[in-house]
Amino acid sequence: MKKQTIKDLLTDYKKVLHHDITVYGWVRAFRSNRFIALNDGSTINNLQVVVDFENFDENIIKNINTAASLKVTGEVVESQGAGQTVELIAKKITILGDNFTEELQSTILQPKKHSLEKLREQAHLRFRTNLFGAVFRVRSAVSFAIHQYFNQNQFFYINTPIVTGADAEGAGEMFGVTNFDLNNIPRNEEGEIDYTQDFFGRKTNLTVSGQLEGETAAMGLGRIYTFGPTFRAENSNTTRHLAEFWMIEPEVAFNNLEDNIDLAEDFLKYVINYCLENCKDDLEFLDKRFEEEQKTKPEKERAKEGLIEKLQNVVAKRFKRVSYTEAIDILLNSKENKKGKFAYPIEAWGADLQSEHERFLVEKHFESPVVLFDYPKDIKAFYMKLNEDNKTVAAMDVLFPGIGEIIGGSEREARLDVLKQKMEEMHVDEHELWWYLDTRKFGSVPHAGFGLGLERLVLFVTGMTNIRDVIPFPRTPKSAEF
Repeated sequence: MKKQTIKDLLTDYKKVLHHDITVYGWVRAFRSNRFIALNDGSTINNLQVVVDFENFDENIIKNINTAASLKVTGEVVESQGAGQTVELIAKKITILGDNFTEELQSTILQPKKHSLEKLREQAHLRFRTNLFGAVFRVRSAVSFAIHQYFNQNQFFYINTPIVTGADAEGAGEMFGVTNFDLNNIPRNEEGEIDYTQDFFGRKTNLTVSGQLEGETAAMGLGRIYTFGPTFRAENSNTTRHLAEFWMIEPEVAFNNLEDNIDLAEDFLKYVINYCLENCKDDLEFLDKRFEEEQKTKPEKERAKEGLIEKLQNVVAKRFKRVSYTEAIDILLNSKENKKGKFAYPIEAWGADLQSEHERFLVEKHFESPVVLFDYPKDIKAFYMKLNEDNKTVAAMDVLFPGIGEIIGGSEREARLDVLKQKMEEMHVDEHELWWYLDTRKFGSVPHAGFGLGLERLVLFVTGMTNIRDVIPFPRTPKSAEF
């Protein structure tokens, strides 16, 4: 017999009204030895279980405490009290797992007493809180909506390698993968590490992006997307960086830069709208939390709109499309820049924009999501299409309020001679990427794609402020718990 979740029961209670059912869950609260707030993780809402303690064994009542897990059989009735539509009159209670630790009772299971940092240290209990339950249900909905969007638009899901010899970003901040005994690493005659003796017979790393491999698939399948873990060995402890995170990377044959921007905007709006329609209870909870958090900030730093209102506005507004050159002019002439309020002053065309510049454009100047395009070639990757001016590339970044860059992408350089020249200028070894160059030799076509960091999108949708709080098990410098 199919087990019924508490979400099913609360959503469609009329089907089981005045019937006996069995539910499972954890105790969130037990008041007056009579009212159990039971939650099974399927929803932020609790089921009220009413206990006639005179009809139950005293040992059972004594062990119904916060975090204990129960199996409860009883009758579903319309609630006589305020706060809930229905409740369950308990007829039989089985305690599946006691919570017998006084420390848990008095401290850890009282999340309001602890910072989010403290909760990160309690992986098994973190998911039990209303906050993280809501965050990770939303994350799940975002992930599902991503797959659904691409499936509906005839994209093929491709799994690109996690272990790779290619560095798509050219940054070199990669985690090495080896099977060597680190106390006895073989070396060649020149004294360098002899990777020919390693497991793969060459130097390999954890991937920073599936893009290059994705491009090869797009050259045969037309429209593909990847969705998988990526890794950056960047020694950063900011609220925006993780060493392990998830990336979504579509790649589309025959698309140019404008097509790419259209795809990014349509995709983001679809996913956010899906969450608005399917995560209402969790978003209402997160919206209230967001509102309370804003009250603690200085007035100048407070958001102008609530969380749900912000999400609705992003879906409703057309993204503002602005060239890098126009954006630099705006920043150069801004009061913030002239008065030295930027931590990284904008001095001239060619500057690499920082998060503070991106957020100024989105939150203060345009007051809407912004797509910047046509960046200087010297600050972008080798694979981006060189424009006719020979100064800029057909790159695009989508900027969101509170986040800054949420998507980065480009039209790819499809011309073999230009690509080889750019690789030489940027010191990218073409022998290592012979297979990537081959995609430009056999029926090369204009094509474009982008990368979206899943955690940054979840950060935006949930209103959280630290990226470590939107991934179940964060990996950061000096931290790889659980």
